[in-house]
Amino acid sequence: MISRVAWIFIAVISLAACQSQKKEINLPKTDMAQVALIPKPVETVATHSAYALDSSTVIYTSQANPEFHAVGEFLANKIKGKTGLTVNVNTTSEAGSVDRIVYINQSDSDDLKTPEAYQLYVKKDSIYINAKTAAGAFRGIQTLRQLIPEQSNDTLTDHPLWLVPTGKIMDAPRYAYRASMLDVARHFFTVDEVKKYLDILAYYKYNALHLHLSDDQGWRIEIKSWPKLTEIGGASEVGGESGGFYTQEEYKEIVAYAAERHIEIIPEIDMPGHTNAASLSYPFLHAGGKADKPRVRTDTQVGYSSFHTRKDEVYEFIDDVVREIAAISPSPYFHIGGDESHVTKKKDYIHFVEKVEKIVQNHGKTAVGWNEIGQAKISPNTVLQLWNEPHNALKAANNGSKIIVSSAERMYLDMKYDSISEYGLTWAGLIPVDLAYNWDPKTYLEELPEESIMGIEAPLWSETISNSDELEYLAFPRAIGYAEMGWSTAESRNWEEYRTRLAKQVPYFSRMNINYYPTKLVDWE
Repeated sequence: MISRVAWIFIAVISLAACQSQKKEINLPKTDMAQVALIPKPVETVATHSAYALDSSTVIYTSQANPEFHAVGEFLANKIKGKTGLTVNVNTTSEAGSVDRIVYINQSDSDDLKTPEAYQLYVKKDSIYINAKTAAGAFRGIQTLRQLIPEQSNDTLTDHPLWLVPTGKIMDAPRYAYRASMLDVARHFFTVDEVKKYLDILAYYKYNALHLHLSDDQGWRIEIKSWPKLTEIGGASEVGGESGGFYTQEEYKEIVAYAAERHIEIIPEIDMPGHTNAASLSYPFLHAGGKADKPRVRTDTQVGYSSFHTRKDEVYEFIDDVVREIAAISPSPYFHIGGDESHVTKKKDYIHFVEKVEKIVQNHGKTAVGWNEIGQAKISPNTVLQLWNEPHNALKAANNGSKIIVSSAERMYLDMKYDSISEYGLTWAGLIPVDLAYNWDPKTYLEELPEESIMGIEAPLWSETISNSDELEYLAFPRAIGYAEMGWSTAESRNWEEYRTRLAKQVPYFSRMNINYYPTKLVDWE
């Protein structure tokens, strides 16, 4: 009996043979190199013809890996959403009834040097995406989605065709880690709002979303062994609204949705500062001393709260929290916060960070923390996130830690674009779209070796926003520029050329109903 894998292979070969016998269509000239792809690929070579995507197109994938089949199904779903075409995946119908194929292939090519690398070949009768991993294949289909035109051409045949430019693309990311952060603690965002953000991030090849799940104003993740965290701590937010939280089932739903898009969810429980909501729920956690007495906080002040760092019960609590979240978080990382703990004595802060780091490690995770944790004697495996104190980042890097670059003055999505921005803050300065794009993580901190940079992350704190429209206003288009910064080579990036490609994203924004900020720095189309 012939296996299903063999049938797929035979079908692909048969299709190629049959296609050579099909009547040629006189296709117009194209130029793949002129398509507004973001992030910009490493190499694009145009061959100036077209692949005619139509109702006879089918998708085949490497069947030995079910994750590749899932990538094919994802692509078929997006093609239907954009064009209305129903494209079958891994069908075994008669080869002669099919004109054109898209083949998503698991390859062991030596040219695919990183897990997310891919090769995309568009010919007149076929499209091939080669990748070693499903993540690489998934990045490849995002490029293909952008190559499919918005409008069909029905003047060449008796049915609509979407003409995909022919050529080849060789591509791989500059950094292995390309993330955004969403603060769901100051204002709570629903599961559906997080999913929409994930959809947009995936389109531009992000691979991580860091969720800031706790802060002074709210606790947003169910901890079954400590139910008051959400009963009390989850019932408020900035501005006095009722807040909210994710049940563990809802959190797992977000994790699964992200995983389908090859994005990992990195949970953060911020401590020992930014802990008012937790201490309000369980007062024994409160440090006392200079730390403000816990109460419902709906303001945006920082630096006034702290866990008690010398109570065994506090670490028992943290162990339970980390254990429960780690059990439902496939990501290897767990973010322990560590920023702005101004009322914690330095020796107590260092003691706390070193103990919590070990708790995280005991639950099989790698600790990540804001740059303040570099004051402690942290493991070389712990990752430091640089937002405002270069000296701590350099100290950690010299000890072997990897660094995530998240410069507040260049990458904080909650900063206003300009003086007339409707939402956002200004304490780190204004960040217009060109300033956000026109810099390089490699040279931002000259003393930091590039090999120490794990990647980049664009944080979006939510003091001034409370829904998807406001979130999107601050995130886009700046997050798109950060996507290119994390993926494309520094040498290939040029603001004037980029702003032209950015202007052509409007049809996607319209299709996704993205409330982007229409900066006058870009001539929107």
